[in-house]
Amino acid sequence: MKITIIGAGYVGITTGTCLAQLGHDVCCLDLDRKRIDMLSRGQVPIYEPGLEDALHEALDGGKICFTTDTEEAVGGAHAVFIAVGTPSGPSGGIDLSQVFSAGRNIAPHLMAGAVVVMKSTVVAGTARSMREIIARERGAFDIRVASNPEFLREGSAMQDFLEPDRIVLGADDPYSLRVLRKIYAPFVSANAPIVETRTVDAELIKYAANAFLALKIGFINEVSDLCEKSGGNVADVARGIGLDHRIGSAFLQPGPGYGGSCFPKDTRAFAATGREYGARQHMIETLISRNEDRKKQLARRIVKEGGLHAGQKVAVLGLAFKANTDDVRESASLAIIPMLQEMGLEVSAHDPKANETAAQFLDGVEFHSDLYDCCHDADAVVILTEWDDYKQLDLRKLAEEMSGDWLFDFRNLHQPEAASEAGLRHVSLGRVATSPADRKRVAPVGSWERRVAAPEHI
Repeated sequence: MKITIIGAGYVGITTGTCLAQLGHDVCCLDLDRKRIDMLSRGQVPIYEPGLEDALHEALDGGKICFTTDTEEAVGGAHAVFIAVGTPSGPSGGIDLSQVFSAGRNIAPHLMAGAVVVMKSTVVAGTARSMREIIARERGAFDIRVASNPEFLREGSAMQDFLEPDRIVLGADDPYSLRVLRKIYAPFVSANAPIVETRTVDAELIKYAANAFLALKIGFINEVSDLCEKSGGNVADVARGIGLDHRIGSAFLQPGPGYGGSCFPKDTRAFAATGREYGARQHMIETLISRNEDRKKQLARRIVKEGGLHAGQKVAVLGLAFKANTDDVRESASLAIIPMLQEMGLEVSAHDPKANETAAQFLDGVEFHSDLYDCCHDADAVVILTEWDDYKQLDLRKLAEEMSGDWLFDFRNLHQPEAASEAGLRHVSLGRVATSPADRKRVAPVGSWERRVAAPEHI
């Protein structure tokens, strides 16, 4: 099947490459000539594991092409996926101008009977609005519009597309549904979980899913705070509740708040949609506020608990909002680092992939390609992203590089005891903070049992 992708961003490139792997003939359209030239040479402008190799394979096999010519891309296509940006608007709702502009631009070049598929994350009713826009441009209702939301996690997008936990096919007519089934025929044959529903339901599924996952993150962060106050251990609490199959263990790791291109934007849009329809999403509105407050709270915590003052140095490890991506959109680092600077602290930073992207948003930061160089003479080190590089930190070497001894492990990558043995004051989330002196106060294993004899019959 001939398929066109409108928009060569993160979703567009990944979707187009994966559809080519399924055997379709794919053409990606974008107005950015520089980006199109890069992609035509097999150069991916984003970091996503496995994507560049898959793109090279598709290019070599003649299954994918890139162009800035709308007529060339759209003419003769059986399905046209809209995968352009939907940024947040001033009130929290999303700006659909790029989506509707794409619809108007492609309308004259669509062949009769083509199906326009909404892949961009859009609010309820957008597919129906797009159908009206295209019909006005063409003067006829000869184009159908369907919805096929994406569920791609940055860092594992290829796997998510090719091994989906579900595929949502939103269609308001039988023909559109048949086209969607044909596009995803390999998954249909493999009995992958497929949800067939109306376009408005498909649009709501995407937002409701992301809002619920963001709620889990917000919930465990609140529980983490309670664990710290009560002397609990959030890792044990999370495991205990996550083993309940009704809850599950995913998204139950405390951290510095959610970020990225999806959760912040989608929760705001979901809340705005609720206000628009008179069905306010109160939990989501509270979550949005608490998530932003958490980043500010952690910045203040670094300064207060570390006893830091102006002129001292803080090394930040992790700039991307999560591991295995170079995306820094709404990451904790973009909120915490400026606050540290406002308090007069000098900041150095390291990220395996996101130094260049972060440098576009952060001023006055000293970026390092080597993480130990980044931490040299630091009074405190802060871990914000769960990269393997940071999980494998040599804590003794880290302590030797630093001039201070504070390690703020806001991803809980290290055990408090190991940090303490390395000579570091360890502050994590949902666990009791430790310092080197704590080792001397810890009773030997079994000492309590020796003092309190157990009944012999047990």
